[in-house]
Amino acid sequence: MAPADDRRGWHSLIRESFTGAWQQNVEVKLDSVLSHSAVFRCVSLIASDVAKMRIRLVEVDADGIWSETTSPSYSPVLRKPNRFQNRIQFFTNWMESKLTRGNTYVLKERDNRGVVIRLYVLDPNRVKPLVADDGAVYYDLRQDTLAGLGENSVVVPAKEIIHDRWNTLFHPLVGLSPIFANGLAATQGQAIQNMSAGFFHNGAQPGGVLTAPGAIADETAKRLKEHWDANYTGKNRGKVAVLGDGLHYEPMTAKMVDSQLVEQLKWSAETVCSVFGVPAYKAGVGPAPAYNNVEALNQQYYSDCLQIHIESVELCLDEGLELKAPYGTEFDIDDLLRMDTATQIEALTKATTGGLMKPDEGRKKLGLKPVEGGDAVYLQQQNYSLAALARRDAQADPFSPASDSTAVTLEPANDDEDQARATIALLERDFREALNA
Repeated sequence: MAPADDRRGWHSLIRESFTGAWQQNVEVKLDSVLSHSAVFRCVSLIASDVAKMRIRLVEVDADGIWSETTSPSYSPVLRKPNRFQNRIQFFTNWMESKLTRGNTYVLKERDNRGVVIRLYVLDPNRVKPLVADDGAVYYDLRQDTLAGLGENSVVVPAKEIIHDRWNTLFHPLVGLSPIFANGLAATQGQAIQNMSAGFFHNGAQPGGVLTAPGAIADETAKRLKEHWDANYTGKNRGKVAVLGDGLHYEPMTAKMVDSQLVEQLKWSAETVCSVFGVPAYKAGVGPAPAYNNVEALNQQYYSDCLQIHIESVELCLDEGLELKAPYGTEFDIDDLLRMDTATQIEALTKATTGGLMKPDEGRKKLGLKPVEGGDAVYLQQQNYSLAALARRDAQADPFSPASDSTAVTLEPANDDEDQARATIALLERDFREALNA
């Protein structure tokens, strides 16, 4: 078996932030990049938003409708994936590994029935995908005490690993983190911050030039510089300096390019956000959009950033837990796409009065208990079915008054058909009376 990433030149492409970076001694370190505020915020925001949604076990009925259910084989591992992580911690760990390394490896633990009872997110640095000569995929796992892996390396087949990967640009089994694309921007942002920190550490004052009327020896210049730095810079800034022998100090003024550091820093943060797919305002870069529509903003964020991760996790769990029909997994996106209270009440009211939702179903979304009569679909009386209107229009004069006895001819039928036709007759009568009035 050969490693999946054993490609000529592949490692150099991954490690260099741009062509020639290695020759120019420009190094992008993962640990350093993760400390950049925009990178840290994007990773933590996406991971926490995915993790805060409750994962549900659902089943599909004969009408193709998915509804939540429970199963003794699948529900326990979804509620608590392992002994040291709860659901939120587990999916946060899952997404952080995927966002920072491009790959998430989850080891399965089975019981005597072969059912998955625990899931462990592994350190991606200790996992290596392998490909056999016949195309079979295996994973080389190194020590991971929390997951129960000892010091010796172990090779397991692909069915024992859930592998969620992202941006497989160079190999279908090897994902790439967005840091591959925004690492240089994050490094630039950190350099700007480090320079600014040094500038303000010096009292927000640039350096200066100490001049003499004539030529001085190098040793004298060095001695004067060391004396000036030790006594009149940093915490000693502001002390009175007594100069003799015609010495003169001229402070340097800040250049125009120095005032553009804030714009450069903002650009680097916006670049990081764009690569992660996070709206800049959510990472604290720039103001929020002017229009105040929380639902629309969250919907855009969900579609452009979160949906691919949510769908990927759901599909990985369906395949990894080996769910049999009619079961599946689904995140409850209502925990994410919450509308403001006024809009939510208005939407639920229209759904319940328009015959799309039962009142109890609307009350459940608001955390309210069922009420008597709430388990039925309601529709206002003035609404007529298309069949009733078609029968009315089929008459010679649909708008002429007619007696109740000739309005509708009922034929012998079962009780349900009699009731339905009688109801239609009453509706047509009311309609005609309203027109005559």
